[in-house]
Amino acid sequence: MKIFRSIMSWVIPVLVAVILVLLVRTYLFEVVKVSGDSMEPNLVNNERMFAIKPLKLKRLSVIVFDAYGEDPTAAKNTNYVKRVIGLPGDKVVSKNGVLYVNHHKINQSFISEAERTSGTGNWSLKSLSKAGNWHYQGSRVPQGHYFVLGDHRSISEDGRAWGYVNAKKVMGVVKVPFWQGTKQHRINVNDLAK
Repeated sequence: MKIFRSIMSWVIPVLVAVILVLLVRTYLFEVVKVSGDSMEPNLVNNERMFAIKPLKLKRLSVIVFDAYGEDPTAAKNTNYVKRVIGLPGDKVVSKNGVLYVNHHKINQSFISEAERTSGTGNWSLKSLSKAGNWHYQGSRVPQGHYFVLGDHRSISEDGRAWGYVNAKKVMGVVKVPFWQGTKQHRINVNDLAK
């Protein structure tokens, strides 16, 4: 009996800790790591940040999502970090590097002039969907989905190549902690969503 109590004195705290960690990761947040350069200059390769789960997605939110099944080239257990440009029902067009959502110009001060112009290209959702032979070929983001782009547009494999992100695949909204990066980079990731 004494041995049993001794074993339980360390098993119970370990079980409670494991359950708490699982609950936090499932319902609140988890730490994720950027892999690749598609979000430069705002997020860099190997940078760690938080994916906050209960936050509402807005235009210009930076999100992390399960890319398997969204990007046909993504392997299982591959997560992407991208910026939401189009919400369900939005019409998105790029003309000479200027993004228009529902005919309103989107402020892209978070990326360089070169990434806004030559990096982004000229397209509409309809022209992208036709060229990529996407399942959904309308001119608006389908319900239950988001249209995303990387900040480093000239190298980013994003919605322009493979289409939309199913809302069920979104793992959370990315937030950079206050001690990391510059103030401007934190603003560019944490505070632009509207």
